[in-house]
Amino acid sequence: MELIATTAEDTQEVGRRLGGLVAAGDLIMLAGPLGAGKTTFVQGLAQGMGVHGRVTSPTFVISHIHRGSIDLVHVDAYRLDSLEDVESLDLDASLGDSVTVIEWGRGKTDALSDDRLEIDIARPLGSRVGDDPEDLVDDTPRTITLRPTGPRSAAIVEALST
Repeated sequence: MELIATTAEDTQEVGRRLGGLVAAGDLIMLAGPLGAGKTTFVQGLAQGMGVHGRVTSPTFVISHIHRGSIDLVHVDAYRLDSLEDVESLDLDASLGDSVTVIEWGRGKTDALSDDRLEIDIARPLGSRVGDDPEDLVDDTPRTITLRPTGPRSAAIVEALST
C-alpha cells in the first residue's frame, strides 16, 4: 500500500489512523532517510493509540517507552552495530505487551517477528526551500509505503485501506 502525505499533518494523520488499528504484540519497522518524517509519523501513531506525553526521536537514547493502555516502545536502531547491541535492549521482553516501533531496524531486528509491518517514508532528496536541515520539513510530498510480512500486519493494512 502506498500513501501520499503532502504535509507533516498528513504524515501524522496516517500514523493516527494506524494507531487506532494496532494492538499489543504488533511490530512496526520504520525506514526512511534523515528528515523523512519518521518521528512525525510515530507522534501520530501515539495519538491514535491514546498514548499521552511528548513523543521525540530516540536517536540519542536508543529507546523510549510511552505509557498508555497499551505501551508504545519506540526504538532507534541506527547506532546499533551488532546483534549483541540489539539483544541488550531486551525487546523480546516487552514485544508481546506493547506496540513496538523500530526505526532503522531492517536487517538488525527482523528476527523479532515474522509478522511485522514494514513502513518506508520517502521524501524529496533535495530541499526546494534552502540548504538548512530544517528546510527538509517543507519538502513535500512524502510517500509512505506499507508492506505487511504476515497475516496480522496484512489485516492492519487492509483495515487502513478502508
